[in-house]
Amino acid sequence: MEIIIIFIFGLIIGSFLNVVIYRLPAGMSLIFPPSSCPSCGQRLKPQHLIPVISYLWQKGRCAYCGAKIPFRYPLVELTTAFIFCFIYLKFGLTILTLKYVLFAVFLIPLFFLDLENYLLPDKLTYPLILVGIFINIITRDLSWKNLFFGVLTGFGVLFLLALVSRGGMGGGDIKLAAGMGAFLGFPFILETLFLAFFFGGLTGIILLVTKKKERKDLVPFGPFLIGAAFLTVFWGDEILKWYLKTFFF
Repeated sequence: MEIIIIFIFGLIIGSFLNVVIYRLPAGMSLIFPPSSCPSCGQRLKPQHLIPVISYLWQKGRCAYCGAKIPFRYPLVELTTAFIFCFIYLKFGLTILTLKYVLFAVFLIPLFFLDLENYLLPDKLTYPLILVGIFINIITRDLSWKNLFFGVLTGFGVLFLLALVSRGGMGGGDIKLAAGMGAFLGFPFILETLFLAFFFGGLTGIILLVTKKKERKDLVPFGPFLIGAAFLTVFWGDEILKWYLKTFFF
């Protein structure tokens, strides 16, 4: 029963995160005006805003003008619901579940904003850092040393990379990595960065070989950081043990 409640809660939060993803780049308020169709401007009624169900019932189209609704809307809702459930199954009804649910609430919109708009806005990355520090004061699952070096490593590694590459790494990526360091701490932020570079590099090679991208084309790095962060949250210990056992023992 608890898992069903958490899944429904995730769908509801995911619906709000869709608002963040749509309105934040446009500089709109997240609260006012009420939700409306981007195509015809008609204000939507409650029955049009039920997560996933409304999309399926309306066959992915606006109930008024028939304009196509992006598939991203149910995707974000379902992604949020499933991630919340995975967090609950991993940590149970503990304070750590609250910590990582908050982590996900920041990471999910950042993932889609960077993927769609090449944007990691300060309005999300700065609060990510502050909330990460604050929540660790409550949970105390990280020592002050691990918290400090987590933030410093996340910020420092990408900042140095940005200097060396002369702009190859954006400021949003640097602040995102610092925020992830506040939540994950040291040494897990190092693991996250390694996974992000590995999968990001592999994807870049595939895109070049298949000629989907040219060398000068931009590829957002935020989604790789965020994907790696979720891997670390769920399987960080196992990945670290496997790595140490394989290469050092």
